[in-house]
Amino acid sequence: MPGRIPQAFIDELLTRVDIVDVIDARVPLKKAGREYKACCPFHNEKTPSFTVSQVKQFYHCFGCGAHGTAISFLMEYEHMEFPEAVEDLAHLAGLEVPREAGSDTTPQTTTQPLYDLLEAAARFYRQQLRTHPEASRAVDYLKARGLTGEVSAHFGIGFAPPGWDNLTKALGKDKTALASLVETGLVIERNDGSGVYDRFRDRIQFPIHDRRGRTVGFGGRVLGDDTPKYLNSPESSVFHKGRELYGLFEARKAVRKLERILVVEGYMDVLALAQFDINYAVATLGTATTPDHLEHLYRTVPEVVFCFDGDRAGRAAAWRALENALPVLRDGREARFLFLPEGEDPDTQVRKIGKQALEQRIAEAVPLSDFLFDHLASQLDTSSIDGRARLVDQARPLLSRLPDSIFRQMMIERLAEIAHTDPVRLSKRLEPAHESRPPADTLPSAPARQGKSPVREAIALLLYQPALAGAIDELPFQAQDSVPGVALLTELLELLQHRPGLNTGAILEHWRGKEEARHLNKLAHWKPLAEDLDLAAELRGLLEQIAQQMTERRISQLLENEHQRPLDDEEKHELKKLLMARRAGS
Repeated sequence: MPGRIPQAFIDELLTRVDIVDVIDARVPLKKAGREYKACCPFHNEKTPSFTVSQVKQFYHCFGCGAHGTAISFLMEYEHMEFPEAVEDLAHLAGLEVPREAGSDTTPQTTTQPLYDLLEAAARFYRQQLRTHPEASRAVDYLKARGLTGEVSAHFGIGFAPPGWDNLTKALGKDKTALASLVETGLVIERNDGSGVYDRFRDRIQFPIHDRRGRTVGFGGRVLGDDTPKYLNSPESSVFHKGRELYGLFEARKAVRKLERILVVEGYMDVLALAQFDINYAVATLGTATTPDHLEHLYRTVPEVVFCFDGDRAGRAAAWRALENALPVLRDGREARFLFLPEGEDPDTQVRKIGKQALEQRIAEAVPLSDFLFDHLASQLDTSSIDGRARLVDQARPLLSRLPDSIFRQMMIERLAEIAHTDPVRLSKRLEPAHESRPPADTLPSAPARQGKSPVREAIALLLYQPALAGAIDELPFQAQDSVPGVALLTELLELLQHRPGLNTGAILEHWRGKEEARHLNKLAHWKPLAEDLDLAAELRGLLEQIAQQMTERRISQLLENEHQRPLDDEEKHELKKLLMARRAGS
C-alpha cells in the first residue's frame, strides 16, 4: 500500500500551482481588484460572492461559507479524495508525488482495497469471456449485435458465468475479501444469514470506470430469462450513479480533443456507436442526467447533445434533462437535443443510416432554447394575450434557474419576443423580490478590533501575510494551553519561521483534518480595513496585548490561590515579579 504523502511536498506543490488557474479552468473567474470572483459553484446565486485570492492561494464564498485551498477545491468540486487531488495538481505542475515509507493514513486507505478488488473482478469477468465453457453464448450475442473483438476489448467487456458462487470462490478467499465483495455489492448476503451469493450471474459484464480509469462498478446484461434485463452495481463508497457516466473514460482515451459528448440511454448504444467510430457517446447508469453528470461533462467538452427516442417517454426524459441542465449552463456551454424516430435507438439508427448521416443529425440537433420554448408553446395558444401570459408564467421559473450570464439575458429577450413584451420589464420580473444578503462588493472586511480576541487577530494577520512571522524575534510570553488559541498561535509562528515562503493555502494544509482547521479557515479570509497599516507593528502590538492578558490571568490565579492557602516561596516570587512587570508596563 502506498505510504503517506510528505507534508514538505504538499508545501512545495502549493507554491508551484496557482489556485486561480485551477479554479478558472472549471469556473470562469473575473478580476475584481486584487482578487477574482465568480458565482459560487457550490450553491445557486445570482450575485457573485465566491472570491479567490491569488496571494493567499485560498477561496471563500461569503454566501454559503465554502472555503479552502486548491486541494480542497478539487476534493469538493471534482469529488476527489485527498491523494487524488494532490496527484492531479502534481501532474499540472509536472511533479511526481513521493511517498513516505509505512502505511498511508490518508482517506485513500479506506477505498484503495475496494478499487483493487473491483479491478480483480473485471479481470475475472474478462477471463471468463475467453475461457468459460458457456462463454460462447455471450460471444454469439455480441457478434449478433455487430460488435468486434476490438470494441469489446476497448470497453473491457466480460462474462459472469451461470452459478451462484463463481466470483465468490475466485476472490472471496478470506473474511476480509468477502466483506469487501459485499461492500462493493458484487456479492449479496443471504437473508437467513447462511452465506452469500454472486449478484451477477449469466450476464455480459460492462465495467464502469471513473474519470481516472478505475473500475468502480459493473452493469450486466442478462443472457437467459432472468430479470431485470440490465442490472447495475449498487451504490458504494467508490460508486455513485449520479456522478459516473458509462463510456466517458473510454471516449477521452479514444478522442485526443473532445469537442462534443452524445448522451444516450444504454450500454449497447455506446458500444454500437463506437463500432461505427462515433467514439464520443456516454450513457447514464439507469438514472436521469443529474447536475453532477453535467458538471462532469462540461469540464470535458463545451457541447452536450442528449439523444432520446422521439416518443412521449423520450420527450419526458429530455425535459428532465433540460431542467437539470439549466443551473449549469454558464456562458460557453451548449446543450442540444436529438430526437430519433419512434421505436429507434442509436444502435438501430446508426446501422440503418450510417455514421455520416447520423453525425449530420447530431450536428443539427435542436438547441436547448428552441426545445424549451417550443415545448411550452406547443401546450398554449400563443396567438392570444392569455396564452402568451401563461407562457411567461411557465417560463419564468425555468429561466430563473439559469446562472447570471449572456445566455440567460438572451433567453429572456427570446421569451420577450415570443410574448410581445418588454425584455427589461421581463428581466426585472425574473429577479427575486429581495436578496438574502448584500452583494459581495458591499460586504465589509472583518474589522480589526471588533469581535476578535488579540490571539485571533494575530492568527488572522499571519494568515493574511505569513511573512510577518519573520519580524518576530522572540515571543513576549510562553505558550500555555490554559489560554485559548495561544498554543495554536505559537505553533503557527514556529511553522512560518521554520518554513518561510509558505502561502496561506499551504499553511492551512498543515492542519487538514485537525480541530484547529475549522478556526483557521474562518480567519483565512480576513483582510485589514486599511491597506496602509504597518502590519508588522500591528502584530507586535497584539503579541504584547496577549502577554499582558496572560500576566493578568496568572496574577488573578495566584491571588485566588492565596485566599485558599498560603503561597509557597516559588509562587510568592512569581507573584512579586508579575506585579512589578504590571507596574512597569502601566
